[in-house]
Amino acid sequence: MKSLRRKNQLNSYFWIFLLSGLSIQVVAFFLAKYVVTSETPTTWLSLLSGLFGISAVVLCSHGNIWFYLFGFIQTVTAGIICYMNGLYANFGLNIFYLITEFYGLWVWYHRLQTNSNEVQTRSLSHKALLVLGTLTIIISIAVGALMKHFTNDAQPYLDAFSTVPAIAAQLLMILAFSEHWYIWLAIDVLQVVLWARAGDWCMTAQYAFWCINATYGIINWKKLNGAPQK
Repeated sequence: MKSLRRKNQLNSYFWIFLLSGLSIQVVAFFLAKYVVTSETPTTWLSLLSGLFGISAVVLCSHGNIWFYLFGFIQTVTAGIICYMNGLYANFGLNIFYLITEFYGLWVWYHRLQTNSNEVQTRSLSHKALLVLGTLTIIISIAVGALMKHFTNDAQPYLDAFSTVPAIAAQLLMILAFSEHWYIWLAIDVLQVVLWARAGDWCMTAQYAFWCINATYGIINWKKLNGAPQK
């Protein structure tokens, strides 16, 4: 069995980036609570979810397997927040995240680089990307229409377009395909709009930072990339 004791390759830039993200989350919390005075029933939970969420995605952008530890907590708290805000597609998405993260941990563990906590990544072919993108758009439109007509979802199409692509991105991330970062970037932009409209500034700040992190992830995962999958 592989040893769990591996080399820690996180450098000073990682810690500066992480602390910057955590600081943004804390500032957003205090602004929402004491300046904008837009506190909601989930404000404190949003702060907790944001702190763990930022830690998780920064670790993920470095391909570090410890991302899953923080991701588990963020997924549970985010699911509760989504349900309390009537965002049912996003609530279901977090249940999907929670289930698949256990599988993802197993996959990443078996793809770790030698003597490192970093996963060996890979790439999709252009044909696979085209098929995946087309199916994702079609399914998102269909899900949005269904939620609009059969549920009281607060933002059905925005909810759908920030949920269906996330399923694809989650699967690509679990399987260590670097293209998942492009999808996350698009999703995070939509999530900024969604949570700003919901009035939850902690969640808005979290996803704004995630946009920056996704951009970094696109760059850094190329360094971890192996041979493209045909």
